[in-house]
Amino acid sequence: MARAPGGVLLLLLWFWFWSWFSGSSLGCLQDPAAAYRLSGAVCRLTHPAAVVLNEKTTRVIEAAFQSARYPRMAGEKAVLFVGKVLYGLDNLEISNLTIGRSDFRLLPGVGIAMEIQNVSAVFRGMLQYGYGSWLVNVGHSVDFEIESQIDLGINPKLYCGGGKVAADTSDCYLNFHKLLLHLQGDKQPNWLKKLFTNFITFTVKLVIKGQICQEINKVANILAEFIQDTAEHFLSDGDISVDIGVTAAPVITENYIESYHKGLTTYNHSSAVISDSVFHPSQLTEDRMLYFWISDEVFNPMVAAAHHDDRFQLNISGGHFLVSCLTGTASPELRVWSSSVPRLNTSGSGTRVWAQASGRIDCGSPDRPALVFQTVPLAVRCSPSSQESILEVELTRLLDKQGANLFDILNPELLPRDGFVLIQMDFGFPHHLLVEFLKKTLQ
Repeated sequence: MARAPGGVLLLLLWFWFWSWFSGSSLGCLQDPAAAYRLSGAVCRLTHPAAVVLNEKTTRVIEAAFQSARYPRMAGEKAVLFVGKVLYGLDNLEISNLTIGRSDFRLLPGVGIAMEIQNVSAVFRGMLQYGYGSWLVNVGHSVDFEIESQIDLGINPKLYCGGGKVAADTSDCYLNFHKLLLHLQGDKQPNWLKKLFTNFITFTVKLVIKGQICQEINKVANILAEFIQDTAEHFLSDGDISVDIGVTAAPVITENYIESYHKGLTTYNHSSAVISDSVFHPSQLTEDRMLYFWISDEVFNPMVAAAHHDDRFQLNISGGHFLVSCLTGTASPELRVWSSSVPRLNTSGSGTRVWAQASGRIDCGSPDRPALVFQTVPLAVRCSPSSQESILEVELTRLLDKQGANLFDILNPELLPRDGFVLIQMDFGFPHHLLVEFLKKTLQ
């Protein structure tokens, strides 16, 4: 069984989004419903998103064909009046690759059926052959090319492997509609061309099929590592990181693929625990391309970790915040920090944060007293309208900061609910990111 932690082809591209949510995990539950209460984050990718991602499948197919390395093919055949004919095909390379179209279907409870049709390619190399008997031995070499037209099918099955979304890609097949062998030059005898065409073609089919399917799995693993490295960077900042390993295998319906993740904040080697999540699939719809369901049980440990890591501090210096204090001073400063662990709660009316803050104003001169205030209670509520107004800007800022600024986020919406936040959006595929990966793959 071939394992590709991020999937293959279209599946790999879909896993790009899930891989922001793919960390290590000790195990997965067999029943998705049982995993709901352990899931702090859920990702749903709908059929319209799959259609967009499918447009990029051909680029991955091209990479698989072009980066494949074909072994030397050799064989022999006994021919009447000639004796034993030995042959070998060397230096097989691909050129003139074109791909017609790529189609897919979501198979509920099973996986994804993918068909790549009208793959045309020319394979070139050198044919070495010899024939003879006890009377005479003859050896030759000649350049050759093979015209091919192929349909490629892959039926990856999704499962939970090592706490990550994985795929069994062993169901891979090629249908050859055309496979023509052409020998270079006109001096080769027609009987030889006919002979080689008859018994070499079968060998070539087997080798091409084996290498292409093997290369698809190889590209899958390379992309999985590429995604995982990027995701690891995205989900960590200093001593704060998030383990979002899957809690169960993905669920596939005709309209979407849904994956379930832990969402456990880790700070200084201490990890949060989620055991009573309120997730249910009915809380998500199918109208947008991409959904992220995130529990308050994910946000609160993150906020607590940020507090303990002294992230909630603000220093303001300059002459604009307290004129009466600053008159005649050179270096005034206002410092504000959180003095207790903030607490967050989400409801249909918005998100409310409770915290305590402390502050100190230094007027920049030894003979002027400092003003100190401590444990000032704060309660801040963000309504849905105010959250939505800054969501697109903040998401873009976060992606830029973490080096993932190639996503085109379209019309994001943040919908606060009782105990969780639902983020729904459309997107444009990060084409340049795929190009970067393919360049690394083909090096």
